[in-house]
Amino acid sequence: MQIALGAVYAWSVFRIPLTKTFGWTISQVTLAFTLAILMLGFAAFVGGLWMRKSGPRQVAIAAGILYGAGVFLASFSGGHLYWLYFSYGFLGGIGLGLGYIVPVATLVKWFPDKRGMITGIAVAGFGAGALITAPIASRLIGNIGVLKTLRCSALLTSSRLQERVCL
Repeated sequence: MQIALGAVYAWSVFRIPLTKTFGWTISQVTLAFTLAILMLGFAAFVGGLWMRKSGPRQVAIAAGILYGAGVFLASFSGGHLYWLYFSYGFLGGIGLGLGYIVPVATLVKWFPDKRGMITGIAVAGFGAGALITAPIASRLIGNIGVLKTLRCSALLTSSRLQERVCL
């Protein structure tokens, strides 16, 4: 889960193609990432409170839906910066925060005597997301374009959907 959500750190791969395709500035494109990380912080707090009441499964499902929807909907921004901010920055960021807290909080409960180590492993998984996503996204951007790459990255769970949408 952390590796999938850590794909957000591969945002830098999308910056230049988005600026070239739509004439936006680097600062304008980077604001979408900034909003996503801001929302991550707020949503992680809310997600932690929600997890106490309902458990990790509901929070994780909501996280996947919101993050996936945010990235998928960002592929329809087509020159509309506000849509990129709303979809990737706001919706995707909420999904990130809800998803980020689930494994961290759950692992700390499972391994109370190794809190530091297990948290470190979970955070490393989040960071590894970019290591995996960035080279794949770079190649896809070159082959199918930046917006289709966003769409594909949201649909990687279903190979049939990926074939239809990406190729």
